[in-house]
Amino acid sequence: MPISIAIVEDDRAVRASLASMIQRAADCRCVGDFGSAEEALRKLPSLRPDVILMDINLPDMSGVECVHQLSQRLPAARILMLTVQEDPDSIFNSLAAGASGYLLKPVRAAELVAAVKDVFRGGAPMTSIIARKVVQSFKQAGTSRTETEKLSPREQGVLDALAKGYSYKETAELLGISYSTVHTHIEHIYQKLHVQSRGQAVAKYLGT
Repeated sequence: MPISIAIVEDDRAVRASLASMIQRAADCRCVGDFGSAEEALRKLPSLRPDVILMDINLPDMSGVECVHQLSQRLPAARILMLTVQEDPDSIFNSLAAGASGYLLKPVRAAELVAAVKDVFRGGAPMTSIIARKVVQSFKQAGTSRTETEKLSPREQGVLDALAKGYSYKETAELLGISYSTVHTHIEHIYQKLHVQSRGQAVAKYLGT
């Protein structure tokens, strides 16, 4: 079954280009594209896409606020930021709102499709410059290993696998544990790291 994808982008030309990239991928399907956060919030819950591509600079409600609301209404959806904004505040506000990945525009078709597949599998794709900014910001803030040291060896193994892009199922197979056990470890990781999403957990892990 193809990965269902929705686009939230106010630039009509960019939106059409992204939809075209997705439609050309054999195992991806664009189920909707929207020019505002408000329209997306009205229509996306009934579409229930697997992945949502989200811009930050939207008219009226911002993409970050839209992510926050969508992560509550569609907890199973993976939200991938696709924006020109590369300042630390935009990055971390997006991750804190519930985004699972962060890419910079413009993006090539192959990079976009690879990121969509990655985030769908449970990964946290980020443009390389964004990943570096995440690490630098944690270091500048004086983040220590104290929080990640609270994780058990198994929990660290699970988080390491997720940071490398493995899905929950692949992580279970890699570590020789059950799918439900992976979910239990994830819950404990979220509690110990004081995070609410995979993207936040991976960002904090990379920052140590």
